[in-house]
Amino acid sequence: MIAQNIFLGVFGPQQIALVAIVILLFFGGRKIPELMKGIGGGIKEFKKATKEDEEGKDKIEDKK
Repeated sequence: MIAQNIFLGVFGPQQIALVAIVILLFFGGRKIPELMKGIGGGIKEFKKATKEDEEGKDKIEDKK
């Protein structure tokens, strides 16, 4: 854990604010909601696929 902190550093509020400002400048205020919507949709699809995979495993185990 200590080695990770040395390598990556510790993120404080100033670093997070700086990253947020850079992202805002890079993408613009209008693109950020679209990006978040895309990320949310991807997460939703991932959860759906995971759930379907688990249900498929349960059905296979029931047949044995």
